[in-house]
Amino acid sequence: MNTSIAFLGCGAMNEAIMAGLLDSGVPADRVVATVRTPERAGLLTDRYGVRVASTTSADADAVTANARAAAGARVVVLGVKPAQVAELAAEISAVLAPDAVVVSVAGAVPLRSIEQALRPGQPVVRAMPNTPTRVGHGVTAIAPGAHAAPEHLRAARDLFATVGSVVEVTEDQIDAVGAVSGSGPAYVFYLTEAMAEAGERLGLPADLARMLAARTVAGAGRMLDDEAADPAALRRAVTSPHGSTERAILLFEERGLRDVVAAGTAAAQARTREITRGLE
Repeated sequence: MNTSIAFLGCGAMNEAIMAGLLDSGVPADRVVATVRTPERAGLLTDRYGVRVASTTSADADAVTANARAAAGARVVVLGVKPAQVAELAAEISAVLAPDAVVVSVAGAVPLRSIEQALRPGQPVVRAMPNTPTRVGHGVTAIAPGAHAAPEHLRAARDLFATVGSVVEVTEDQIDAVGAVSGSGPAYVFYLTEAMAEAGERLGLPADLARMLAARTVAGAGRMLDDEAADPAALRRAVTSPHGSTERAILLFEERGLRDVVAAGTAAAQARTREITRGLE
């Protein structure tokens, strides 16, 4: 099978990455994927025109679906649950080309766990994408394994660049990245919920309060979507001296909102590390 990129496990995140890759112009016949059920396989084939194999079909070859998909691939993206990553890596190890790069998008799974399940010297890259990847505005951090050369990092960067921004970090920074950008969309959604609820308390109809909160957050995000954007400067520009916005910001500061956010991200990082220890 002369495949350029194989997506092993194609849930929401890997599907979003695959869709971005295809939208960037990569031909569908250079992409293959595996999923658990035949129904999901049929859906993805119909939607994208790629070859998708089920690992739980009645086909006698189903047990080798992942290995068949990975054989000959230049990039192999592992998109299964964290507890299944090492097992999947071991399953495909023997068929991988020596210079194929294995990319894991599973949170909490360290590079060493994947490398130990593969043949010695196999290039591995760990990635931390976030959910805005689904709409082409994600940010993905990538960290190289012990055997990942510049060309392997470039292949990973080119893949994730189709769905947003890409930054290179060291693995010891990945958990912090996850706490900020990986979990970050949930923090923003939580803030939006809180703003909408606050609007209702002030007397706005629920649907209007939700629309105002959502559109405001989305619009503010667009203003931040510039490398030169400075959140503090943008905040100050909206905060007129002695005005109503300043009153709200001062109350946020008084109640320690910054400390709450810092504590929340630290808790997220700590939980990721707990999960990692549980996988070892």
